[in-house]
Amino acid sequence: MLSRRQKHFLLKSFSLISVIRGYNILIIILAQYLTSIYILAPNLPLRKVLFDPNLLMLVLASAAAIAGGYIINSFYDREKDLINRPHKTMLDRLVSQRTKLTTYFVLNFISVIFASYVSFRAVMFFSLYIFAIWYYSHRLKKYPFIGNITAAILAVIPFFAVFIYYKNFDLVIFVHATFLFLVISMRELVKDLENIKGDFAQNYRTIPVVYGERTSKRMLTLLAALTLIPVYFLLTKFDIGYMVLYFYASIPGLILFLVFLWISAKKLHYILLHTILKLVIVVGVFSIVLIDVNVLLNRIF
Repeated sequence: MLSRRQKHFLLKSFSLISVIRGYNILIIILAQYLTSIYILAPNLPLRKVLFDPNLLMLVLASAAAIAGGYIINSFYDREKDLINRPHKTMLDRLVSQRTKLTTYFVLNFISVIFASYVSFRAVMFFSLYIFAIWYYSHRLKKYPFIGNITAAILAVIPFFAVFIYYKNFDLVIFVHATFLFLVISMRELVKDLENIKGDFAQNYRTIPVVYGERTSKRMLTLLAALTLIPVYFLLTKFDIGYMVLYFYASIPGLILFLVFLWISAKKLHYILLHTILKLVIVVGVFSIVLIDVNVLLNRIF
């Protein structure tokens, strides 16, 4: 049996993992490695990618910076989140604000240390990234359009860290990034619809608060239509192996998303839509292996 003190420690540890959204960070780490193996460095031996210390340091630097970003975001949004997500927020509040800030600075310091193993340019890259996350959480996220665009850009930037490392400038990479950017932009706007009550109470000038739910739905429809552009090019202009199955499936998936979007009116509906978009992103990450299903056999040596 665990003592009361041990139970409290476990609860605080679980609370901290909840704040930094450990599951999201694991998905990002996996996505960075799969992107490196299948898209950025497809001609390198598999072991050379998997056991590249520089790539590992870049991935760990990204993970630490993102974890810190979730903490500072939680720090600034504590009152809004108490309205929007009261149960999760009560769990997150098991960790004091002081502990959150201390962990935030430690994670940022660790991120820069990891980056310093690679190069001074990597240090500058992650220092600017950390500052951008803080500025977004502190100020930009309270404004329509710029907050959504910044959030989507910040979500994509960790992939550019490994993209710059491999110096691969193939057009297919930018097309993949465009699709990811548009889906993340949709997710951010759905999150604003989901959190409209707390945003309005705390004077966050998000798109749903300023322009209303109907305009937000029109913008989501436009973003969904724009995703068809990178999907078209990926299906017709590039060799992406069996990953075409994912993009073919994404078309009816987005249509169903829009149908449900226009009949949605409650927070529960928007939570479901948010979950669907997260699923689209996660399935997309695992679908990267479909680019070359024989890679594990062909590239081990």
